[in-house]
Amino acid sequence: MSKTKAAIFDLDGTIIDSMYVWEKVDRDFLTQRGIPVTAEYTEAMRGMFFETAAQYTIEKYGFRESVEEIVQIWLDMARREYEFGVKAKPFVREYLAGLKKENVKIGMATSSNPYLLEPVLKSNGLEKYFDEICYTSEVGKNKANPDIYLYTAKKLGVQPDKCVVFEDIPEGISGAGKAGMRTVAVYDKASEENIEALKKSADKFIMGFDEMLGVDLWKETESDIL
Repeated sequence: MSKTKAAIFDLDGTIIDSMYVWEKVDRDFLTQRGIPVTAEYTEAMRGMFFETAAQYTIEKYGFRESVEEIVQIWLDMARREYEFGVKAKPFVREYLAGLKKENVKIGMATSSNPYLLEPVLKSNGLEKYFDEICYTSEVGKNKANPDIYLYTAKKLGVQPDKCVVFEDIPEGISGAGKAGMRTVAVYDKASEENIEALKKSADKFIMGFDEMLGVDLWKETESDIL
């Protein structure tokens, strides 16, 4: 039997193809107001928190809505896409089902918003697989830090050194590593520029979850660690 007691997954870009959503929201939001989307605006919006991005947009285009109103408009637009457009990555369901059969506890550690997460899990039939869902907002630190992973492991009742974390960005791999967990980097087109960094920093790199079907996760990551 595998020594892995828990698998912890990121959401966006790891188990669902959702990284396109926010650029679509930006584009649709401005297009509906007759404003062309520029590369300058798209680049400026990258990495901004909702409130900061809303304030920037209001100041740039002179909108009359408040920051809170703009943020809610964006969230509503994103929720529709998460519910009806965003799909699970291939073989995710099969892999999660396999972990369940092995009695591996399954957690999620995400920076997403519950308002978006709940409909996308339900529409893709994934909600039944997760024993715990934890948010970075609960720990107050981003994924470059170990806090969210340690918090998720604690909620699952599993020691960190018995957990394996799946992430698609270097910051997540780094944070999980600091938590003393084994790491699997998952390819996503949106983070393609980080492939080499992911390969170097993670214990294992996969292009898709078909590579994990029927394998012992602990043995798969063991040779790179010991």
